[in-house]
Amino acid sequence: MKKIILTAIAVCAFGFANAQDMKFGIKGGLDMVTLSANGGSDSASGFFFGGFADFDMSDQIKIQPGLNYHTASKYGINYSFLSIPVLAKYNVSDKLNLLAGPSLYYSMISEDTEKTRFSLGVGGSYDITDELFVESRYDIGLTGDLKVSHFLIGLGYKL
Repeated sequence: MKKIILTAIAVCAFGFANAQDMKFGIKGGLDMVTLSANGGSDSASGFFFGGFADFDMSDQIKIQPGLNYHTASKYGINYSFLSIPVLAKYNVSDKLNLLAGPSLYYSMISEDTEKTRFSLGVGGSYDITDELFVESRYDIGLTGDLKVSHFLIGLGYKL
């Protein structure tokens, strides 16, 4: 898994080296997890936190890769994930943005037989100031027998 994470970070770093403008930041918030398998589902709530980079591709389009830690629990069962989202960010207006893109989730639960899962996220963000923003995103699980989806609501700060 370390090789996957390092490869993803290297691809993001080298792939966006020609970007016009780049900012880094941190974000965190509420993570509502839904686990679905064989027609049934269960949910848990927790939190996430992590960092991101914001690369300007044009006046209206940015690419936002990140690395986040997620944790949730229910009935004494803890769920922990690392995620690497790569989001396209489209500026609808000066303050409002649409987000979409894939995420790689890695389960940190030792009993989990499917450690790596992919999801597709859609959402939006609102810039409160030039540095502070709120974000909401839904990541729907695409792979694995156990589909894991995340509804994320958070606050971020651009450094």
